[in-house]
Amino acid sequence: MEFFRIKRDIPFMSWGKYTTAISSVTFILAAFFLATKGLNLGVDFTGGTVMEVGYAQPADINKIRGTLVKLGMPDASVQNFGTSRDVLIRLPIKPEFSSAALSETVITALREDEQTAEIRRVEFVGPQVGKELVESGALALLVVCLGIVAYLAMRFEWKFGVAGIIANLHDVIIILGFFAFFQWEFSLTVLAAILAILGYSVNESVVIFDRIRENFRRLRKAPVTQVIDNAITRTMSRTIITHGSTEMVVISMLIFGGEALHYFALALTIGIVFGIYSSVLVASPILMLLGVSRQDIVRPEKKEEAEALP
Repeated sequence: MEFFRIKRDIPFMSWGKYTTAISSVTFILAAFFLATKGLNLGVDFTGGTVMEVGYAQPADINKIRGTLVKLGMPDASVQNFGTSRDVLIRLPIKPEFSSAALSETVITALREDEQTAEIRRVEFVGPQVGKELVESGALALLVVCLGIVAYLAMRFEWKFGVAGIIANLHDVIIILGFFAFFQWEFSLTVLAAILAILGYSVNESVVIFDRIRENFRRLRKAPVTQVIDNAITRTMSRTIITHGSTEMVVISMLIFGGEALHYFALALTIGIVFGIYSSVLVASPILMLLGVSRQDIVRPEKKEEAEALP
């Protein structure tokens, strides 16, 4: 299905040096913010107390935050959970309080403002568990990246694997750079979004790479730039329809999903945009820099055998 028919090839590769420069700058900036500001890790990674509090009527989130600020907990996370009457509170570790004492102090203060407040559950995440989650998350990213390289190298050729993983890592670092620069909370749900983006982005790269391989067999005398430009142009209709539909769903989740899904949807929104960009304007120029050619995809045809002796 093609709603957008593009008759002439778009010269994407003629913009390669500019897009590569832009990508390099954004990548370096993202890495700089990660190194200097770091991620604002949530309770999932740093440890702390998670409380679910229920109310008889819709809860006033701003009022609850104000109460926690008065208790000396301005870094607490407060959000609706399930319904407007249920509130999820994440409290970082307080050395002067035990988990039980901290939750009791909080619920006492909340009941002074609203007597119907009641604790539904309390969970404590120790710092050792948080450290293990960080290590497990990093290991998950590493395994996914190695799997992507192996898959692309086996399906296409090693140059495609290198180009694909560089483009995917570009997306991951950019997302992390946004979270470091704006100090948005980085939680397990955000990590899940990043892993989803890795798979989502590599799918777009595989579609383009498959078209490039097909073009090397079909356009035998065409230069490499024309082969890649034609491959990307032929997939543009699919890209617009698929990613446009996906982005609309994710943006709807970002706007209407509430605070519980906010950073998850935000990471997906950023990742989808940069995933399209990297698949088209990062992976393909890297392929050219690596010197991809028809010989990498199509084996040279054997010369015809000499005529048989009489």
